[in-house]
Amino acid sequence: MEGTGRKAAADPGKDAGSLKRIHGYTEMEVTRKLILAIFEQRLPPGLRITEAQLSEAFDVSRTVVRQSIAKLSEIGVFKKTPNQGCTIASPNRDEARKMLHVREMVEPAMVRGIAETRTPEHLAALHEHIAMEGEARLRQDRSTLVRLSGEFHLKLAEMTGNPYLIRLMTELQVLTCLAILVHAEAETGCPRDEHSAIVAAIERGDGEAASHEMAHHLKHITADLKLDRAEPEPNLENAMLWLRGAAGA
Repeated sequence: MEGTGRKAAADPGKDAGSLKRIHGYTEMEVTRKLILAIFEQRLPPGLRITEAQLSEAFDVSRTVVRQSIAKLSEIGVFKKTPNQGCTIASPNRDEARKMLHVREMVEPAMVRGIAETRTPEHLAALHEHIAMEGEARLRQDRSTLVRLSGEFHLKLAEMTGNPYLIRLMTELQVLTCLAILVHAEAETGCPRDEHSAIVAAIERGDGEAASHEMAHHLKHITADLKLDRAEPEPNLENAMLWLRGAAGA
């Protein structure tokens, strides 16, 4: 997801209405930075955060923060609690199954189309991204690798030029990242070489192979999350019994 981070000062006359700064950052920049923080595991699932904390961190008014929180709440990344700020989403297994099911419907078709419309610029960007993933693996830089793994899928969406698909993939990728942090036991980013196989098929212009490689890749992610396990039903009575026993131990 390119462009994440603090941007250079913009022309004050350009997009003044939509990108008006109140202090340090625009709402769009705040949103991008928060997504980046999730990709890099700096904001883990279940973490509670307040408007005041974000306002101070970004040096912006609460109005800007509130707009960003509203946008991320709309796509399910934040869960708002009245008078208590908001909590980073912690998708359960059923939610993770559903989001990955949607991705299995969308992404194989997406890369099939990219293989047909690829440009030298697309291929150069993809190879550069694969190289950065490889460097992060060699350094054993887990947070950077997880971020790059997520951004790979967003980069593919951006290559379609379809704003609706880009928005959908951003939502699904951020939520999948949170699900991986909750449920994955050992994976540190997308499985080795599977992104490379997708890029190689795109480079050959082989849409069917690219689609097949993406479908295989998504099934591998699903398997790593152990989504076939039953989610335990919350039971307050059993929890209280356990706590009484633990207290007496």
